[in-house]
Amino acid sequence: MLTDHYLQTLVATDKPIKKSDGGGLHICAVPLGRKRWRLAYRFDGKQKTIDGGEYPAVSLHRARVWREEMKELIAKRIDPIDHKKETKFQAVAEKVTFAMLAREWIEARRASWSPRYARLIEGRLENDILPVIGDKPVRSILPRTMLEALRVIEARGSYEMAHRIKNHCSEIFRFGIPDGRCVSDPCRDLSAAMIKPAPVRHRAKVEIKDLPEFYARLNADTGSQMSLLALRWTILTMVRTQETRFAQWTEFEGLGTDEPLWRIPAERMKMRSEHLVPLPPQAVALLRQIRDINPYGKAGNERLGKYLFPVAGSRSDTISENRMLDVMYRMGLRGKATVHGFRSVASTVLNESGRFMPDWIEMQLAHMPRGVRGVYNSARYLDHRRKMMVWWAEFLDAAEEAAPVVLEAFKSPQRKQEKTLAWFQTAW
Repeated sequence: MLTDHYLQTLVATDKPIKKSDGGGLHICAVPLGRKRWRLAYRFDGKQKTIDGGEYPAVSLHRARVWREEMKELIAKRIDPIDHKKETKFQAVAEKVTFAMLAREWIEARRASWSPRYARLIEGRLENDILPVIGDKPVRSILPRTMLEALRVIEARGSYEMAHRIKNHCSEIFRFGIPDGRCVSDPCRDLSAAMIKPAPVRHRAKVEIKDLPEFYARLNADTGSQMSLLALRWTILTMVRTQETRFAQWTEFEGLGTDEPLWRIPAERMKMRSEHLVPLPPQAVALLRQIRDINPYGKAGNERLGKYLFPVAGSRSDTISENRMLDVMYRMGLRGKATVHGFRSVASTVLNESGRFMPDWIEMQLAHMPRGVRGVYNSARYLDHRRKMMVWWAEFLDAAEEAAPVVLEAFKSPQRKQEKTLAWFQTAW
């Protein structure tokens, strides 16, 4: 058996020296002067060796105690090497905070999100949850802890936001469960204790029968020409506001042909899939008007001139998301209709016309079918949608052509109703 005196005088010169203390415990001295404890053992029929630390930091007595601890593990059918790895992992896992796990989750998901959605998620977490539980170890966070944090959001009346942030946090906890950093999801059962948000209200929209009146008011508006053209473009192409705001001239193809096309890249789309918009002649004509009011394109400004609706000094270099909505507010539609609502109008008109397949309409709205059908249906229906978009553009033209008549009839509700009905029946 080894002694402290022997260990202190043990020196390796040209090659390592191995000295046994019995029971598989031995010390290995290397020429550089370091001496480390090792334990040789058999587990599941395999010969293995585990490191026990450096002498004299780990004394002879402590090494012998360690040997007996390892033998107890072996007797319980626990591999000492696996136990050591698990112990080390648990020590690290105990130090993982919610903020650390949240930022790792964001980076893991970022590739599947649009930049705008990523900023939205980061903002929600940074503003409402990280200041409260960000520095807490994830394993110490209980359902009660999460409920108290979400109550703060509910206290300001943001019930829907509280549920959204609860869902984000739930995903973060579940992200850490597979590798053992989280033991459970403390958000799993919180919904029952939270205030329920109000029922979902669909976007307010202009009624189909009121489209002539809408165009009458739109033509009477004296606001920014850029805002008016952006609104017209959004309605005509059936796209989302964000897709209009960041539209670039390089995205258009075949403008001088019979098949003009707007190719919106995947990174700008909500569903992260490239979207093709066949353009009717009215859209090409509208593009000419938009180009004519773009001073930056004419001046050769590469940064701003690349956009259809640039605004110098804005954070995004483009028209703000509220400019088109402001036009509708000036028209007396505050609380009555939104820009996004025109997508619903288009869907209703096209579906009720009976002329077009639902798949064409959903594809034009960039709605991705779910389930197996969504995976296997890669059809673009471009030819069908091109004819459909021509019909939609002509439908809007008919509404605008009826606008002056409706405007003149404002003084007589009965007369206005008759003229509107006449347009409605003709357009359909």
